[in-house]
Amino acid sequence: MTRLKGGRRMKKCSRFPFNASLLLFGLLPLILFLGCAPISRELRAQADQKLSFQQVSQNPEAYKGKIVIWGGEIVETSNQKDGTTLIVILQRRLDWTEEPTFKPSEGRFIILVEGYVDPYVFRRGGRITVAGEIQGKKVMRLGELEYPYPLLLSKQVYLWGDYYYSPYPYPYYSWGYYGYYGPWWRYPYW
Repeated sequence: MTRLKGGRRMKKCSRFPFNASLLLFGLLPLILFLGCAPISRELRAQADQKLSFQQVSQNPEAYKGKIVIWGGEIVETSNQKDGTTLIVILQRRLDWTEEPTFKPSEGRFIILVEGYVDPYVFRRGGRITVAGEIQGKKVMRLGELEYPYPLLLSKQVYLWGDYYYSPYPYPYYSWGYYGYYGPWWRYPYW
């Protein structure tokens, strides 16, 4: 309650029965995710989220025509004479932003891309997320064995930026045992 001139009291009222800033900061991650998701909303709505890579890799022919969103690391990119490109992917699970994680793989699959794709841009080790339609399987050599790869016709491909691992994100300072200056207090590197 606040006091007005003359000693009258005025009730403080709010338009909203809740704290609007909490709502804003609560919805901010969702808004950022929907605005920055690598795969379009339409393809995510069409994709079968319950269909796992392991199910499809056991029998790709049974899931022809289904749309899935998978990701992983590029193993090889090869342009074909017919104007298409085959990209062999080592499958990795996707996190909530649809970015491939560094968890163990469940196998490999192939993306069929219409048109020419530069093998330097889509080079070995690059991380990729793809929304594609299952076309069945394609048998290719992997070492000395014939490996049945699940084959996806790409609808949308997203290539993630390079990831550099740094074990120490900042210079390490030894404050505890050696005191403020550390053992090299006479020779500072800055």
